[in-house]
Parts: sequence; C-alpha cells; structure tokens
Amino acid sequence: MIIKRHLTGYVLERLSQTPIVALIGSRQVGKTTLARYIQDQIALDSIYLDLESDADVNKLTDAERYLLERADKLMLIDEVQRMPGLFPILRSVIDRNRLNGRFILLGSASPELMVQSAETLAGRITYIEVFPFNYLEVAGVAGWKTLWLRGGYPDMLLAGTDEGSYANRTALIRTYLERELPLLGLPGASVPLTRNLLRMLGHVHGNMLNYSDLSRSLGVSVQTVKNIIGYLEHAFLIRLLPPWHTNISKRLVKSPKVYISDSGIFHALSGIENEEELEGFHQKGASWEGFVIQQVIPVLKPTMECYFYRTQDGAELDLLLVKGSKPVLGIEIKLTNAPKLNRGATVASEDLGGIPILVVTPSVTEDYDLKPGQTVTAFTRLLDHALLAPWVMNG
Repeated sequence: MIIKRHLTGYVLERLSQTPIVALIGSRQVGKTTLARYIQDQIALDSIYLDLESDADVNKLTDAERYLLERADKLMLIDEVQRMPGLFPILRSVIDRNRLNGRFILLGSASPELMVQSAETLAGRITYIEVFPFNYLEVAGVAGWKTLWLRGGYPDMLLAGTDEGSYANRTALIRTYLERELPLLGLPGASVPLTRNLLRMLGHVHGNMLNYSDLSRSLGVSVQTVKNIIGYLEHAFLIRLLPPWHTNISKRLVKSPKVYISDSGIFHALSGIENEEELEGFHQKGASWEGFVIQQVIPVLKPTMECYFYRTQDGAELDLLLVKGSKPVLGIEIKLTNAPKLNRGATVASEDLGGIPILVVTPSVTEDYDLKPGQTVTAFTRLLDHALLAPWVMNG
C-alpha cells in the first residue's frame, strides 16, 4: 500500500530550486518509499544507491568519476551518513555543472550529526525532515485512536495486530540503541546508560527537561547526560520543544520540554500494547499532548517555528506557532470533550498580542467558542481547521 506523503509537493518544489534535497528522519519512517515515489514523478532516468549495500558502496570507490559520468541522471543515495567523505565530492560535482534536482540524499541523522554536509554543501542543499505518518495522510486507512496508540511509523501503524505493532516498535528501539546510535558516533559503552536514560525521558515525557535531576538519578555528569540527549535528539527519537522568549517584562521559564518523538515509541517504552492499557495509562494526558504536537509540527510551512509558552506566574500554552518573530496561534491540548481553560491561557494570549487559541479535544462533535478568541475543536478536524490552515503546508 502506497500512502501519499504530505511532503510530496514540497520535495518536488525544492528539487526544482536546488541541486540537492536531503530527506532526513529516523529509520523506518518512510524516507525510501517517499524517495521512490518522487523518483516516479520526475521525467529523468535515475539510479538508486544504498550505502548499507557493499555492492553500492563499491560503485563509489572512485565517487567523483562515477557521479560525473552520470550527470544526466537523478541520483538517489540512501543512508548517506555512512559515507561522510562523499559530501565534499558532491560539492565538486555540483560546482562543475550546477543544475537543480540532481541528487536526493536520504539520511537517518540530523544535519548537526552530518556536520560535513552542513559545512560543505551550504547553498546547494535543502534539508527536509520526514516524520512518521500524520492523520491527514492515513485517515482513510487508520483511525485516530490507532494512530495515537501505535504511532506513525508505517510498519508499526499498519501491522496486522496490536501485538505485532508492539513487537515492531520494541525492535526499532533495540536497533537504535544497539546499532544506529553507535554508528552515529555514540560510544558503544554508553548503550546501557542510553537505554536507562531513554526510559527516564519517557517518565518525564511532556515535562520540562532537568539535566541535573537526570544526572543524579543515573550517577553520571550533567555533561554526559547532555551528550546522550543530543544524540537521541539528532537521531529523531526525542523532541525538545523550546520555550518562547520575548522582551516582555515577564519571568519566563527557560528549560525545554521533552517528548518521545512518536507516540507509538513512547507507548512501547512504557509497556503499553493496546487501547485497553492506554486507557488506564497514568501518563495518558501527557501522551495525548505529545501526540497532538507531533501531528501539528510536520504539516507546518517551513517558515513556522514551534514553542511552548510559560511564565513563572502561571500563564501557559502547550504549543505556540510563531512566524518570524510574531506569535500567530496558541494551541491548548485537552484529553476531555468538556474542556475548560484556566486564567493562564487567557493571560498568555494577552501577553502575546491577543493571538487566538485553538483548544484540541479528542472528539467533540462540533466546534464552539469558549469565549472570543478561544475555539474548541476535535482532533480529527484540527489539521484542516480554519485557524491553523494559513500556516499549513499544501499537500
């Protein structure tokens, strides 16, 4: 089953404007399937190389000659982070004949971990993060409850049973801890420590990150905790949502909030296998909050940035959308169909220039206003909502 990704149009647009598009994202998130689909949309002969294949790696023994001889073809190069020495060669090849849409690179690490590509290919590359499936993409094949429980990784979401999905998710976690993170540079001796830290991050999912508390619990230095969290973030396993800072005279919190990036991975870390277990999960509210956030962020236009807002006086918004330096929309996430907003949300809106607030519930039957500027909606309508629509990327 091929499910069209929301990013398809944006990838094609960037290929027409830049020599290289790099699709980055965690393993098994669907980067290769998306690249293959894009490949079929382009009227150009193409070649696919997988750098996990010894045969394909051997083709690049003399990479510059190989690529120059195929200058008339679209080159798709998968798991590119495994060959960092390729990046300066790509620069040389592009600069000899600068044409747009020549390369699609696929990588399971952020540009920060692929430092050479960020430095070497500046001005020649567009990075696009491929996220797990969102509801706009799978509404016809999976309900929102299944998407929340299993998360958006294709093999996990579309598995035949909850048991099979759970097994796939735990296997992915194990693969990352035992193989992928060490390949990205995390010392192998850190694997047991990383496993314990990832579980601890699951326990504080949706809360502000406190490096000191984690270091004391693990018996290691704060710097060690920061280093490992950096690897987890750059491998797309966790998301650090930063606080919004402005020049207003408010005492703002300065620590980021931490989320396991995919709700299905979070549930697997927490031992949640099916909807019945999720129903009684003590972190159900935090899980719902993280799930809604991870649904919104992937569909936003590249010009949008996301934060949370909180002051030490109690003003708070779960998610704040900012364009440039201007807050444009606040989102409050409630695990009830009879939500109430406390005074803190209203104050936050006022602090930020009177921005509207969208209150997201699981399944309220129709939209209504709690008060002017505060609109209640259901999750299934969220990504198409009129208040969010101006900031959403076209599919």
